Amino acid sequence: MAKDMTLLWGSGSPPCWRVQVVLEEKNLQGYNSKQLGQVSSFSLPAFQHGNLIINESIGICEYLADRFKDQGTKLVPDDYSEKAMMFQRMHEGNSLMMKAGDVIYYNFKVPEAERHESALQRNKEALTVEVKLWEDYLTKSKGQYLVGKDFTLADAVIYPAIAYLFPKGLCEKKYPKLAEYYKNLKTRPSIQKTWPPTWFSPPGLVTLNEI
Repeated sequence: MAKDMTLLWGSGSPPCWRVQVVLEEKNLQGYNSKQLGQVSSFSLPAFQHGNLIINESIGICEYLADRFKDQGTKLVPDDYSEKAMMFQRMHEGNSLMMKAGDVIYYNFKVPEAERHESALQRNKEALTVEVKLWEDYLTKSKGQYLVGKDFTLADAVIYPAIAYLFPKGLCEKKYPKLAEYYKNLKTRPSIQKTWPPTWFSPPGLVTLNEI
């Protein structure tokens, strides 16, 4: 079934990783996997299924969850309030990734002559607010996942972004719920199998130990 699927992906990219997790959860092994080498860790995937091409990671995940909804893990809740929360968390994750990138890749995004410590500090403060928000979400969750007791599309989409933060220096003691979530899901088969073979970390990355 998956032989007519092709995924172009970059190693260590959270947007690419989330698609790989969903493919595993939906038992769609055997697709054509083409790694693009060491590219930016926030590079986007490209996915083809037959004649259909999708170039946005959340769009790919939503397509797979709907197209194969009766196969593998049920990733979308039946309860409409849970479903609404799932979609909200999924799309909120874009802000987390963007703000993390603004800090981690500051020295790559901004030419040296235009860099200012005050600007980087503002980016760090914005990311701190964002990370605290996700810590609060997990504190208030009624289960170990983002939307209660079951692993959903929200977890598949958001986990790679959260997992990316800790290797870059995010303090586990400051964010115990995020750290617990990071460690618990690390053992999930779909995540273990697709764990990035490399974390692309060129010199000059800004660490997150002040967040």
